[in-house]
Amino acid sequence: MASEPTRENPNGPIGTEILFENDQVRVWDMQVAPGGKKPWHHHTMDYVIINVTGGKIELENVQGHSIIADDKVGGVIWRDAGEKHELRNLSGKLYQNILVELKNGK
Repeated sequence: MASEPTRENPNGPIGTEILFENDQVRVWDMQVAPGGKKPWHHHTMDYVIINVTGGKIELENVQGHSIIADDKVGGVIWRDAGEKHELRNLSGKLYQNILVELKNGK
C-alpha cells in the first residue's frame, strides 16, 4: 500500500481522473473542492494546464515557498517537468482544470 503524499514524499496523483492517454500524452481532469487541496505530487513530465473554472489558488513547493494565483477561466499555463507541490483552493467554489502531460521522454 502506498503511503500518504507528504512534502518529503510527494507521491499523490497529478489529477482527479485520467480522461485520455496514449503514447504521446496523458490528459487529466483535476478538481479541488472549495477550501480543499490537491495533496503533494511530483510533475515528472512537461505539462499544459487549461483552466475550466478559474479561481484563487495557493501553490506551495517542497522548499516551503508559496505563490498565490488568481487563475482566469480559459487561461492556459505551460509548466516544465520537475515541480513538486501541493495546491490549495482558496475560493469558495470548485476549482477545475484540464492538465495535459507531454510524454516526450523525460
